Amino acid sequence: MRGRCAAAVRYLPYFCRGEVVKGFGRGSRELGVPTVESFPSDIPTGIYYGWASVGNGDVHKMVLSIGWNPFYKNIKKSVETHIINTFKEDFYGEILSIVITGYIRSEKNFNSLETLVSAIREDIEEAKRQLDLPEHLKLKDNFFDLPEGKIVNH
Repeated sequence: MRGRCAAAVRYLPYFCRGEVVKGFGRGSRELGVPTVESFPSDIPTGIYYGWASVGNGDVHKMVLSIGWNPFYKNIKKSVETHIINTFKEDFYGEILSIVITGYIRSEKNFNSLETLVSAIREDIEEAKRQLDLPEHLKLKDNFFDLPEGKIVNH
């Protein structure tokens, strides 16, 4: 591993909790992705995967984008989480707990919304494959049973 990938992996696994907020107004509508604020700035930008739980709900696979989202020309760095599950309603204001277990790729720009959505689908499939591996499955439940405030990172 070289460069950004090696820098990203040295932070993993990474445990985090935060409130789900209304982001740029496109994530849930266009991409199916809620936004979380207050994420540490020291984690390199890119596309990651791991586990997520909303409130005290079940733990699901997820894909996470950390960065500037060049397709949308963001002026603010954001963290957008795609939980690989269908929810019946929005969960703004809920606490989202995540554990990031792996890195997929660096952030990049796309020529169209269609190519962006296609890349997201590929990222989701890669996350599903990786999260079925024993080294990622073992991180699925431990963190989510900890009381709020008990977050252990490197």
